[in-house]
Amino acid sequence: MSDKLTTNEGQPWADNNHSLTAGNRGPVLMQDYQLIEKLAQFNRERIPERVVHAKGAGAKGIFTLTHDMSKYTKADIFNGNNKKTDMIVRFSEVAGELGYPDTLRDVRGFALKFYTNEGNYDIVGNNTPIFFINDPLKFPDFIHSQKREPDSHLRSQDMQWDFWAHSPESVHQVTYLMGDRGNPASYANMNGYGSHTFKWVNEKGEQFWVKYHFISEQGVKNMTEEQATKTASSNPDYLIQDLYDRIKQGDFPKWKVCVQIIPFKDGLNYKDDIFDVTKTVSHKDYPLQEVGEFVLNQNPDNYFDDVEEAAFSPANLVPGIEASPDKLLQGRLFAYKDAERYRLGANYEKLPINRPKNNVKNYSRDGFMSQGQDGSVNYEPNSQNGPVEDSSAKTAPFDISGNAGNYNTYANDYYSQAGALYNVYSEDEKQRLIETIKSTLGSINSHENKVLETKQFYQADHDYGTRVAKALNLDLSEITN
Repeated sequence: MSDKLTTNEGQPWADNNHSLTAGNRGPVLMQDYQLIEKLAQFNRERIPERVVHAKGAGAKGIFTLTHDMSKYTKADIFNGNNKKTDMIVRFSEVAGELGYPDTLRDVRGFALKFYTNEGNYDIVGNNTPIFFINDPLKFPDFIHSQKREPDSHLRSQDMQWDFWAHSPESVHQVTYLMGDRGNPASYANMNGYGSHTFKWVNEKGEQFWVKYHFISEQGVKNMTEEQATKTASSNPDYLIQDLYDRIKQGDFPKWKVCVQIIPFKDGLNYKDDIFDVTKTVSHKDYPLQEVGEFVLNQNPDNYFDDVEEAAFSPANLVPGIEASPDKLLQGRLFAYKDAERYRLGANYEKLPINRPKNNVKNYSRDGFMSQGQDGSVNYEPNSQNGPVEDSSAKTAPFDISGNAGNYNTYANDYYSQAGALYNVYSEDEKQRLIETIKSTLGSINSHENKVLETKQFYQADHDYGTRVAKALNLDLSEITN
């Protein structure tokens, strides 16, 4: 027997198909409060979409720790063996809006939330180990260049290539994005990365630098440009549907969780700056070490509740895991939580999907949609047995020195890793890379930007730049000057 329909206040709802009117032909009566409430609620159903990563798919799962990492970190989630932690993952596009086709070329977000015994721990990364920029001051400008023109409101190749051409630190990521992995065949068939360098601290206070890698056990598979475009026209929600259908059918996708562990002092003196997110750390120097595995085995109960309202932030850290001096990471520590307060409200962390499994005890109060409050003391210090500080969660001390200023810290070598990536590609992959650049960079109006960008490719690798120049019908002498 079906449940009886009620209003949001629990009152019985007699007729949900016909408005209350003055006679058979109307007009509608203002006293039909159920109609008024239904329309008012409907008008407020949409919340602001994410400025970045607006469209995505999510699923719940379980992380299983297979290797005890207590030698490197005191974080409870990584201590022990076969420990299981509930989690949720959200995959997404970077640039497209909620209704944008999800198979078109773009970086994909790869965000994980672990509901640990010590509170929520988030790793908010991408399906690329690097990023376009390494200073948070440039992030709003970068995203503007990926969105829509202010006059025509159209997506623009001119805008994004204009930004990239004048931001040479982006050439490594551009080479990655324009390659085959810019079009993953499914969310299950792509690797993920924490991208930034993070700090692990063990019980002895010893510190280590780490980089996260999530290796797809389904294997990495990609679409061609033609496949991605055709799929976008036939099913703009293809990647969302694919993940949902896999889990519904019991074909649960899995990823190995691995880290590169870099001794503290070695990291500070590494050949490349490990805090520059436009660069990777060589696997030959610091091989991947397996930590565990996560499996996604449950679809959202309600997409809005479990995915749209899910809020991730790299500032959600637990004892034993800390931020590094990575400039872009430092900016994200603020930006993500601030974005969620704007999008979801001041008490977004009280929503079920964001609520930690351990008890929350602090002195924050009130605000929009606050709930579950009692009459306990709301200030500190106090004499009323309120919650007290936990010194075990203190951040490990680190040295800071130097004069305050605006530094171009990472401007040592933008190009060599992009060239190395180019030379990892097979000949077929190189050809597809050149064709993709030809169809995108080749479509812009600015000859100057074509030359500037191609110069970056040439500095990365002479063959790379030469082939792009030929594809764009550029005079090679303009590129080699």
